[in-house]
Amino acid sequence: MSFLESPVTALHGVGAVRAAAYERLGIRKTEDLLWHFPRSYENRGDIRTLAEATVGEKQAFLLTVATKPTLAKIKRGMSLVKFRAFDATGTCEITYFNQDFLKNSFEVGREYRFYGKLEQKAKRYAMSSPAHEEWSEEKPLASLFPIYPSAEGLTQKQIKAGVHEVLSAAARELTDHLPDGIRLKNRLPALMTALRGIHTPETYEDLIAAKRRLVYDELFLFALSLRLSAKRERQTGAPIFSDGDLSPFLALLPYRLTGAQTRAIGDILADVAKETPMNRILVGDVGCGKTVCAAAALYTAVKNGHQGALMVPTEILARQHAADLAPLFEKLGIRVTLLLGALTEKQKREARAAIAAHETDVVIGTQALIGEGVEFATLGLVVIDEQHRFGVNQRAWLTEKGRHVHTLVMSATPIPRTLALTVYGGLDISKIDEIPPGRQKVETFFVGESYRERLEAFVRKQVAEGGCVYIVCPAVEESDAEEGEILLSELGELYSPEKKTPLKSAVAYTKELSERHPDLRISFVHGKMKSADKDKVMRAFAGGEIDVLVSTTVIEVGVNVPNACLMIVENADRFGLSQLHQLRGRVGRGTRKSYCVLVSDTNGENAKKRLKTMCATNDGYEIAETDLKLRGPGDFLRANANMGIRQSGGTEFRIADLCDDGDVLLRAFTDAEEFLAARALAEYPTLLEKVQGMLAENETRIN
Repeated sequence: MSFLESPVTALHGVGAVRAAAYERLGIRKTEDLLWHFPRSYENRGDIRTLAEATVGEKQAFLLTVATKPTLAKIKRGMSLVKFRAFDATGTCEITYFNQDFLKNSFEVGREYRFYGKLEQKAKRYAMSSPAHEEWSEEKPLASLFPIYPSAEGLTQKQIKAGVHEVLSAAARELTDHLPDGIRLKNRLPALMTALRGIHTPETYEDLIAAKRRLVYDELFLFALSLRLSAKRERQTGAPIFSDGDLSPFLALLPYRLTGAQTRAIGDILADVAKETPMNRILVGDVGCGKTVCAAAALYTAVKNGHQGALMVPTEILARQHAADLAPLFEKLGIRVTLLLGALTEKQKREARAAIAAHETDVVIGTQALIGEGVEFATLGLVVIDEQHRFGVNQRAWLTEKGRHVHTLVMSATPIPRTLALTVYGGLDISKIDEIPPGRQKVETFFVGESYRERLEAFVRKQVAEGGCVYIVCPAVEESDAEEGEILLSELGELYSPEKKTPLKSAVAYTKELSERHPDLRISFVHGKMKSADKDKVMRAFAGGEIDVLVSTTVIEVGVNVPNACLMIVENADRFGLSQLHQLRGRVGRGTRKSYCVLVSDTNGENAKKRLKTMCATNDGYEIAETDLKLRGPGDFLRANANMGIRQSGGTEFRIADLCDDGDVLLRAFTDAEEFLAARALAEYPTLLEKVQGMLAENETRIN
């Protein structure tokens, strides 16, 4: 067994206790440490003098120790080590609390690099417990200091020591899995160069080049694994739904289907008549009529002797679907059961028994559908609504409730054609690009903060006339990133640290509005709340018990509120256009004249163009294409991460991000297609092993 394949206990100083700590980080073999990347880096190479420093910010200083450290015991068993150090511009008092061993760590006259937050008391500088390293001109210290994700029982020093030990072994044992032709075509460094660059970077350039190689690696392997996985899945036989006559179903509809709906249903019927499982996504704007297409698919499954399941992300949405579909299905002799976590134990037992005995035909529910004890008699079709709210694993668990189950997923995310095949992996795509007659246009306006007083008066007017209002904020609460750290996720070719404009938060803004308008019923909802609490607030809003709902983008998916007639989006420039378009789709669902107001004081020309596009058109696909053109694939995907575009096929990436790395994603998929078309993967055993490893990890997560 090679060192890289050995258990983590092969590392120096790692016994059972530390191995258990590593286990909590998912590190079992020594090689796993190679792929345990830093979460951020401290920039300790930007040395300041004391006089140049910004008080209150973390910075690095080269200081000479002036006095011998003293150890003093203070109240409640605490202690402190204290000494003075200086540079050419001033003197600083340095204090360490409860670190007695540091008393003998500093030598008078020697120079050290201190990294921490500088304080100023009167005319004296002070630092409390700064990081420190001895400085030598002969052995300069690295500028970028990695900070690793950790676990209780592990220190940063221990993780770094382990990483260095494994890097030494990797130089002897590791083989680069990426074919030279692909690596050179994309101007990527060798694997060992990249691993050294990510763990022990000497410069920003080293770090960025390393990240570029490792991101490409993951996305190239992801592309290969998706293609192999899709090929393998398509080889499995599935039940044939031979009877596709929809005339009894269509006769009961109170409207005629649009041409796009008819085409989508045709795609579905063609799929379920084949001997391979359907794996189709139905995409279309909010309100375009996807649900009736899903109902037609469920009707077909039941008519052919199978059960159907419809899984949605929230209980309130499940109840809404049941209320809409059950009356229609009952006229066709189709039995519908609702399965939710909020049901009593008795109700759940009865529902599970009916499902197992095939005493019900269509089951509508939340994640309760994949819970223990839910066994279908003859599950033939699974429909996933608002598919981006579920992980791939959750979707897989539901399809495994039957044999060779057909799958239809639905998304209201309009996505440009150039990205669709990449983002949706191996799924076949049907697009509904027509809005049913009678759906009204939502008038959209782009305003700045100077309109705040008029805007709040407009809110009051809508409420006074019986309407209700959504206000969307980009943040839950005010929060800052780790001070002084450069996040690995933020690093790119054009990285430059910058101050971000403050975001309006749902919680704080609710309080602020409530104080200004005490007569209005104002509440908030956000993604960090428990599902039951979110559903309770949404039901109250839908029931007219709340006038103004301040929210994060959690309301992109939710209940139909016909009285909602005004959508206000704060910091609108922070959202992708597709995201704004879907938020806008939450209003205008009833008979009231409806409006969407985008609030932003942005000075960016592209941002202004994007927001003006929202005012000019209601076509989701035109909006998505404009967003892609103005922002590029990486920014488009990042801005719409909450809209279901962060699809990973089950893969949990260590460093790549489908949103931030959209341009690399497209390149990796193109390279993978060309590679598989030109040669057999078996000719590259190291690469094949990596791809099989990724597939195995995904299957382990699903099982």
